[in-house]
Amino acid sequence: MFLSLDGIDGVGKSTQLKVLVEKFQHLGCEVITCREPGSTQLGESIREILLNDWETPIDVVSEMLLYMASRAQLVQEVIRPALERGQTVIADRYLLASVVYQGCGGKLDTDSIWDVGRVATGGLLPDLTIVLDLPLDEAASRLGEPDRIESRGDAYREALRKEFLAEAENRPEQIQVVDARGTKDEVADRIWSVVEKIVES
Repeated sequence: MFLSLDGIDGVGKSTQLKVLVEKFQHLGCEVITCREPGSTQLGESIREILLNDWETPIDVVSEMLLYMASRAQLVQEVIRPALERGQTVIADRYLLASVVYQGCGGKLDTDSIWDVGRVATGGLLPDLTIVLDLPLDEAASRLGEPDRIESRGDAYREALRKEFLAEAENRPEQIQVVDARGTKDEVADRIWSVVEKIVES
């Protein structure tokens, strides 16, 4: 099984990923986690450029392709081999993130990004993508020192949130939205109620 968690920065993806891993492990599943960009040597190098290099100008098309390069390596080196071994893979972000961040946020054509993503991933998409959703002010209150992407301002972040919700509405069989308000356990229960349907199917 392949799952991904997504949403604007500050919604609690990292926290909920850990809880979800524990749930699967309790069921006896062997779980592999990964993050985007990152989780390979190439991916971590690209991550440093994309998030922490404030000096190098990066055009939005170049930005999208860098994310895709990291993702292509991640699929070939980590995700596909894990799935072939029968392991469960849970990713902190995946292709939907590029569609939203470089599509809506960067004004690229989202259908074209999906097409490039299919090439980068060899057509490998998650069984389910869970979008954690929070009001902008609450998500912002959870952020630490902003990276290069996070520093683009509230209008950008609100546009991202709306696009995540729009993509979920357009692709309900692939993407489910979960309300990320409340305690860690409350959110985890909401996530599991969605994931459990796939586990049992």
